[in-house]
Amino acid sequence: MPSALPDGEPVPDDGSLPASALTGSADRPLGFYLHVPYCATRCGYCDFNTYTATELRGSGGVLASRDNYAETLIDEIRLARKVLGDDPRPVRTVFVGGGTPTLLAAGDLVRMLGAIRDEFGLAADAEVTTEANPESVDPAYLAELRAGGFNRVSFGMQSARQHVLKVLDRTHTPGRPEACVAEARAAGFSHVNLDLIYGTPGESDDDWRASLEAAIGAGPDHVSAYALIVEEGTQLARRIRRGEVPMTDDDVHADRYLIADSVLAEAGFDWYEVSNWATSEAGRCLHNELYWRGADWWGAGPGAHSHVGGVRWWNVKHPGAYAAALASGKSPGAGRELLSDEDRRVERILLELRLREGAPLSLLREEGLAASRRALGEGLLEEAPYGEGRAVLTLRGRLLADAVVRDLVD
Repeated sequence: MPSALPDGEPVPDDGSLPASALTGSADRPLGFYLHVPYCATRCGYCDFNTYTATELRGSGGVLASRDNYAETLIDEIRLARKVLGDDPRPVRTVFVGGGTPTLLAAGDLVRMLGAIRDEFGLAADAEVTTEANPESVDPAYLAELRAGGFNRVSFGMQSARQHVLKVLDRTHTPGRPEACVAEARAAGFSHVNLDLIYGTPGESDDDWRASLEAAIGAGPDHVSAYALIVEEGTQLARRIRRGEVPMTDDDVHADRYLIADSVLAEAGFDWYEVSNWATSEAGRCLHNELYWRGADWWGAGPGAHSHVGGVRWWNVKHPGAYAAALASGKSPGAGRELLSDEDRRVERILLELRLREGAPLSLLREEGLAASRRALGEGLLEEAPYGEGRAVLTLRGRLLADAVVRDLVD
């Protein structure tokens, strides 16, 4: 089941923010994340805030129905306009995620985007992305999205091998994600991503290479590759605990990452974030870069998180409770926190160090600078950027990114 929300102070009923949150906002881009919490089935590794029809039956009634979900989410977009007041910024990025957003009618996704356009306006070069399950779209669906203003789509491929997909409880057939790329291109999408997962129990190096080669051969301009994390409470965690499938160790994850970087680089994909590669600057996911660079975004939907000017908040998780709050004219926020200057310094190091451009050494305290010098000597940071005042991970540093970050934030 979905993981728990963090603790925090209460969110005002009207969702209002401290006056300081919009100070200097003109210098920060604004994005929207729209969460669609519905899935046809639950994948065995997933602990996202998603729900199947069976899980919702009897626990949310009509309020939790996906049939009227678009209208409910649009209510939160209108709330965002009230909370942000006369903030003049047009929206730079929109990302529809989940869950499986494409379980909704294409017209619903287009209407949600239309509400953002009506309330805030979209930047002339706005990036508008939706995630999609390969089995939940067809050429007509993709064409309707493109005509409605979407210009980027991200397909969950995970693997090209049937036995790997089976362990993950993925329902699509091998080859379908690659076909989706062609369909998206035919519909006019400029940018297409394929999501891959490595380190699934039972996956071999050859399986992983085959998945990478299939993804590259499909012709996307962006590939994301994530190590499988076995979360407590998931079906996969229970299967591993019962000994039905083996746990993949960290050395295997490291080997798979090296394979990914090598194969993708050879095919013309450059890494720009530890888990993300693109064929060009234009192919990078601008919305995710908002997160990594600490910009402002409003997360609409059950369990969605937001950040504006050092204020971070999160919504109630259940679709029924979310809809009920909005129906009563209240914010669906469940809690929030005001980030201190130190919180924001640490977060900048945590996030920016994952980027190809790295993090400024000026963010580091004395102990962190000493750790950075050690990391440089150990080949974890690149020498040339270091001399220019930036900490940039080497390939070996990317393998040990979490440990490097822990040392540098001291």
